[in-house]
Amino acid sequence: MAKGIVLLSSQLGVAHARLAEEALKDAAHRGNYDLQIRVGVKEAMPMAEALLASGEFERVIVAGVGAPQKSDAAPLVFVTVSDLIRHPETSLGLQLMEAKAETVEAKPAPIAVRLVAITSCPTGIAHTFMAAAALQKAGADLGYEIRVETQGSVGAKNTLTEEEIRNCSAAIIAADTHVDPSRFAGVRLLTTSTNDAINHGKDVIARALALPAPEANAQKTGAPKAEKQQRTGAYKHLMTGVSHMLPMVTAGGLLIALAFAIGGIHAGDNTGTLGWALMQIGATTAFKLYIAVLSAYIAYSIADRPGLCPGLVGGMLSTTLGAGFLGGIIAGFLAGYVTKFLNDKMPFPAALSGLKPVLILPVLSTLIVGLSMLFIIGAPVKFALNALTVWLSGMQQGSALLLGLLLGGMMAFDMGGPVNKAAYTFSVGMLASNVHEPMAAVMAAGMTPPLGIALATLLFRRRFTSDERAQGKVLAILGLSFVTEGAIPFAASDPLRVIPCLVAGSALTGAISMAFGCKLMVPHGGAFVLLIPNAVSQLSAYALAIVCGSLLTGLLLGIVKRNAATA
Repeated sequence: MAKGIVLLSSQLGVAHARLAEEALKDAAHRGNYDLQIRVGVKEAMPMAEALLASGEFERVIVAGVGAPQKSDAAPLVFVTVSDLIRHPETSLGLQLMEAKAETVEAKPAPIAVRLVAITSCPTGIAHTFMAAAALQKAGADLGYEIRVETQGSVGAKNTLTEEEIRNCSAAIIAADTHVDPSRFAGVRLLTTSTNDAINHGKDVIARALALPAPEANAQKTGAPKAEKQQRTGAYKHLMTGVSHMLPMVTAGGLLIALAFAIGGIHAGDNTGTLGWALMQIGATTAFKLYIAVLSAYIAYSIADRPGLCPGLVGGMLSTTLGAGFLGGIIAGFLAGYVTKFLNDKMPFPAALSGLKPVLILPVLSTLIVGLSMLFIIGAPVKFALNALTVWLSGMQQGSALLLGLLLGGMMAFDMGGPVNKAAYTFSVGMLASNVHEPMAAVMAAGMTPPLGIALATLLFRRRFTSDERAQGKVLAILGLSFVTEGAIPFAASDPLRVIPCLVAGSALTGAISMAFGCKLMVPHGGAFVLLIPNAVSQLSAYALAIVCGSLLTGLLLGIVKRNAATA
């Protein structure tokens, strides 16, 4: 049997390298090829030359972003990681076929199937790119050409062109937030979640291709009606609002922390100073706007652009009336559904339809939402929010422990899913009411799962494969960065053992954080925001909470997991 080795690295992140690694393993298995894979090699060329000189391997493949291209006939082969993901049978499979050409016939070229996709998650960090990587791998395994646009926290990357969309066989929107489907008019369009794409990539592609051909007039009417129905749902609308709100909260919170660091606790009272200016920007402006942004984009998710105006007005009224984030959420849903109802049901002469989006809908929907907030919704929601704020602010140690246990456990239960996002959204919303303890507990608990797994891979090496131990080093960075989703591959491979361990560690972390009254000014950033003065209170207790939760997770994993088949 032919023997080869791959030295693999990727500048695009862990998910990209892992995806390429899985594609290599699949290709090697299909080709009955003895292949070793080393991930994260920094100095590939000296190692490759040494391996060739040893005579142990017939083929040494260097796979890295931007690697030069050389002939496949050479013992030393260069490929890019993207080529491995998109075309594993071409970039690596041909080499395998060449090595065993005497016994295996080359497969016929697959039928040209071109797919396009968009992925997006509320924070625009982990799930966005994990879903993209999963779809790319699934497409490559099926022999299909696929291009994925990621709508992440820094904007859209790998943006799809009109020509690519027009010539595609089907399109996929894998998103937990609202993505405008109008670009895909006249194209088979499947709308699903990021988790569905991550866990069932091939099935998602198959469902997209199995959709009926769009109607002849679809170019004018937009995506098929059945597919429009798939993107509805309160959770997705809420997450759309949260994803647009987060940058506002993060910027405002950090500026408030900097104001306190520069001007002290009374920074906002000293007019004309830098601390006062930072408070004006962060507290007086950014924090006053974020509820309106939340409401506006909830409404936008429901009713598209006509929902923005009533959503903004409803959110601002919620702020001025003291109804806070709870009122903002209600205003957003009310604005969205009122606008959608008026747009769908209100009869209007075709000759005057141009007035509908710019005059009729904004005026009527804003009037309805505004009056509802002023005379019906505002007062009772303000009362409920005040009661919640008083309860949270005056919690005794026992109740704080219970809330910390609950929020912490929720963060690790599905690591980016609905339960996780419910705890996170609640904590972010409380920042507007100057209740910062839940946010501290939630971020610490979200850091614990990847940190605990990373610790377990060091303390209990026999419980993990060599690949998992290598990934554990990366998980430490992800944990410190508050990317809970880094733990998903480990949880997915052994959920009955791993998930309870993660939940236990995160619950402990949340409980300790709440019990000590730790406060956090910002909703994201992980350990790196702890370097900013006054971003977190009770810093030593906060660090203790993270350490204790990580230790508990790591020790439990060492107890319940079995030794790996390949250590």
